Amino acid sequence: MRESHSERMVEILADDPAIATWWGSSVECVSAIARLERESALDGADVRDAMERLKEAAQLWAEVPPNPPVRDQAIRLLRLHRLRAGDALQLAAAIVASDFEPGTLEFVTLDARQAAAAEREGLRVVPG
Repeated sequence: MRESHSERMVEILADDPAIATWWGSSVECVSAIARLERESALDGADVRDAMERLKEAAQLWAEVPPNPPVRDQAIRLLRLHRLRAGDALQLAAAIVASDFEPGTLEFVTLDARQAAAAEREGLRVVPG
């Protein structure tokens, strides 16, 4: 699935293949694949290929599980920043993954509000 930012995301991944993500990333990815299928942007073979690639990718990344520190951080972030719940959970997982030293991690996002919040929280946002 090629999109406008695909090439840049491949470059970022090539520069640093270590990925830590929140436990809901697979669900978000399947949601995007299903949306594209409903919009007829993907056919059955494309969907099967995308799902297989997602499964392979998920085996390589480190996943931050749902836990009280992630929930507590997400709640705090929602009170401080203009974020949706899913975006706050992603950002909270990054903060927890950094052992509460956000300057030690790079954060990749294409969402401007999430990027702004991540920068204010001290994460190093990689330009998309």
